[in-house]
Amino acid sequence: MIEEIKKDAKRRMAKSVESLKHEFSKLRTGRAHASLLDHISVPYYGSEVPINQVASVVVSDARTLTVTPWEKKSVPDVEKAILNSDLGLNPVSAGDVIRVPLPPLTEERRKEMTKVVRDEAEQARVAIRNIRRDANQHLKGLIKEQHLAKDEEHRAEEQVQKLTDEFVAKVDELLKAKEQDLMEF
Repeated sequence: MIEEIKKDAKRRMAKSVESLKHEFSKLRTGRAHASLLDHISVPYYGSEVPINQVASVVVSDARTLTVTPWEKKSVPDVEKAILNSDLGLNPVSAGDVIRVPLPPLTEERRKEMTKVVRDEAEQARVAIRNIRRDANQHLKGLIKEQHLAKDEEHRAEEQVQKLTDEFVAKVDELLKAKEQDLMEF
């Protein structure tokens, strides 16, 4: 029982860290990367679909993305979706190819992005602590059902706390790396 609770907590904490990595990948730094546009949806035959399902996105150089829609008639829709996104990008259409230049980040925008990154990291920490709380409640439930001795519960709670500390440290590492990435010129 204790091992199952710890495995479940570890799996859920790992998902929280992966979710944070995914959120960080959406945030723009000074360099181009194809996953930057992943969260953008494009109207396509009456429904909203992710951009990577209607076009290929490639990095053509350090500050330019090239988006090539698979159907020429969807070029305006893709261009409009990129323009209306929260990324502040200005796509340039050239026939059936859309070039997306990434402007350098201003100091003000870098600081703003750092605040966003810190908020995301704090949300991940809170999620991990909530998972710890759930695991500890399961352990207390086992005591009430007389499946677990008090000293076993205490050892298991210590192990869950170590797990929590480990995943919070991973969140802090990701945060530090992303902040450094944002502050590079």
